[in-house]
Amino acid sequence: MKAISPIHGIGQNNKKENCYTSAEIIDLFHSLSVDSDWSFSEYTPGDTSKLTHGYHRYPAKFVPQLVEKLMDEYVIGIDEPHVNDLFMGSGTTITCAISRGYRASGTDINYISELITRVKSTPIDPEYLQKRVEAFLIDLNFLESDSSTLFSHLSMKPYIPETNIERINYWFKPEIKNELGVILARINEETDITVRNFLKVCFSHILKTVSIWLMGSTKPTRDSNKNPQRPMTAFKRHIHKMSRGNRAFWDVVPERVKADIGRFLNITRGDARRQPVEDGTVDIQITSSPYVTSYEYADLHQLSTLWLEYTPDLSGYRTEFIGTSYRHDEVRQLKSKIGQSITHRMAEKDRSMSEEIQAFFIDMQECFDETYRILRHGGRCCYVIGNTTLKKVEILNAEVFAESMQYAGLTIDRIIKREIPLKILPQKRDAETGRFAKNGEEDFHAYPTEYIVIGKKI
Repeated sequence: MKAISPIHGIGQNNKKENCYTSAEIIDLFHSLSVDSDWSFSEYTPGDTSKLTHGYHRYPAKFVPQLVEKLMDEYVIGIDEPHVNDLFMGSGTTITCAISRGYRASGTDINYISELITRVKSTPIDPEYLQKRVEAFLIDLNFLESDSSTLFSHLSMKPYIPETNIERINYWFKPEIKNELGVILARINEETDITVRNFLKVCFSHILKTVSIWLMGSTKPTRDSNKNPQRPMTAFKRHIHKMSRGNRAFWDVVPERVKADIGRFLNITRGDARRQPVEDGTVDIQITSSPYVTSYEYADLHQLSTLWLEYTPDLSGYRTEFIGTSYRHDEVRQLKSKIGQSITHRMAEKDRSMSEEIQAFFIDMQECFDETYRILRHGGRCCYVIGNTTLKKVEILNAEVFAESMQYAGLTIDRIIKREIPLKILPQKRDAETGRFAKNGEEDFHAYPTEYIVIGKKI
């Protein structure tokens, strides 16, 4: 980091802390060069989906090598470090921690994220899993026959969630819907909850492939010309891939962790601002937070949410996500001066979006307060975040995060600017609206570079 003489500011509980002014933070970020050691461009998709990291597709997830490098730099030498991720997403941080024998805790408001993370980070005895999977596939052998004889197997009645039937009919052809219903009925019969969840992740992963969802699109868009795969074909292929990943994961997870996973894994579906851990117990927090308009994640995973019956009300579910436009703040105040400047500029163009951005930044400053609570003294938080543009207004997420960390009582320890390789570049956005764009309609890559903003609790 560029050396800047710190001045005194106000931290949590009005405690004076050494911190940077808003102008100094802006200058600091402008002075940063890309650190090529953090791009991980040399890694192939096979490398980044090692172990259980290839269980489920997920937009804009970061690679496990990034998490491992941060842990190498900050927790090596600590006995059973406690790693936290308050936005678990696809479970990269939690899984990396468990693979090394570290304690892992975290949350995500997304039902699908909690399911993916739990399954990815729970090693299952490979021989036992193989027997359960083989029995499952044998029971569904008849699905590989001609579709016209599909329902001659009277003992396997399809399970199709009636509360969500209208949306399911919207996305799935009748024969596909019925075949999925048979698979789900057999999943629900699985008596071992760990194996059942494993099967659910596989089921969730194939839904876009077998639906008429436009593949490659991050917006819920139908493709009427799509010829979906047969569900059992897709399921069988992916369950074998997952089983291989589980075996590799089982081989690296320490025996003490496999023998008592409950002592090491503490995750839940919940609000990021309420972590399930005691004060001052976390050694490092590694996370990739949502962005403004993060409620789109509810839409992106809606097929899984519908089939697995996590909620009958998708609209209400959207409002639970950090920074949604459904939060209006008349009481809570945005502390970041940089954030205030951004919302003021946006208000001149779009007051509604200005309020949405303000809600996001306020939600995030409350997350930093929670980060301060759970970190031990000397512990660090590592927030992976990129900047973007909405309606041609620069949204300096990383700078606002750095300033907000200081208001929470943390010090800015380090800022890393990294380039995102094109092969793993996250979704694209429309420059005017900032929303996810359909393929071919995007104006720019949303985050060709991003930052790792590292705070420290002194």
